[in-house]
Amino acid sequence: MSKAVVTVEMDSSLKVVKEIFDNVSFHHLPVVNGEKLVGVISDRDLHKALNPNIGTVTETLRDTAVLNKKAHQIMTREPVTLPLDADIADAIDIFNEQTISCIPVVNDKFKPVGILSWRDILRNL
Repeated sequence: MSKAVVTVEMDSSLKVVKEIFDNVSFHHLPVVNGEKLVGVISDRDLHKALNPNIGTVTETLRDTAVLNKKAHQIMTREPVTLPLDADIADAIDIFNEQTISCIPVVNDKFKPVGILSWRDILRNL
């Protein structure tokens, strides 16, 4: 799993989310309320929410206004998670049963401590 977890708060703007995705190589961002995981935003979720005119000469005020939306408005709520003591077989079972591309790993207080992707599993195997 990736242990360097970058998170955003529920009320973080999509502008902040976009800036993070524009400057990193990962594709999923846990959303927290305090330290507790409440959702996940993928780069695909963000792209669906944004107008493709943003950053172009055809950009309008309406296009950029979407950047003021909040993370909680586009996040996937109640994400499937793994506890810290889960093994790789547990993760593979979840990936086979769910249509997800990452699994947040949480501690006993539901604080995200890592993110596991199917690529992490392939690297391990």
